[in-house]
Amino acid sequence: MEGHAGTNQMADLTPLQHGLLPRLRRYVEGLGPYQSLVLLAVPTSVVEPLKLIAVVVAGDGHWITGTVMIVVAYAASLLLVERLFGIMKPQLLTLPWFARLWDWFLAVRTKAVGLFRRA
Repeated sequence: MEGHAGTNQMADLTPLQHGLLPRLRRYVEGLGPYQSLVLLAVPTSVVEPLKLIAVVVAGDGHWITGTVMIVVAYAASLLLVERLFGIMKPQLLTLPWFARLWDWFLAVRTKAVGLFRRA
């Protein structure tokens, strides 16, 4: 019986994977560059301050709560913001100022990685 219930749960995910998520991705891919920037800014403006708040909470002596908040914030950042950025990066790179900023970031990252590989 338990195996059967697990199968039903997997079957319930299938419409989500084959229906809602691809439609949502197509919608996000169809946004313009400034719309994409705003959409990316919304979760980022929630997740990034949450990381700082978590440090303050941990510093006030609530280290378990602070640690859980940091883990949740980093997970949200990784799972949501990074995924959104990956989908919207082509639209964002059509903005000249964003493309220059991205090129600068990649150059700095490459230099930093090179310094650590030599060490």
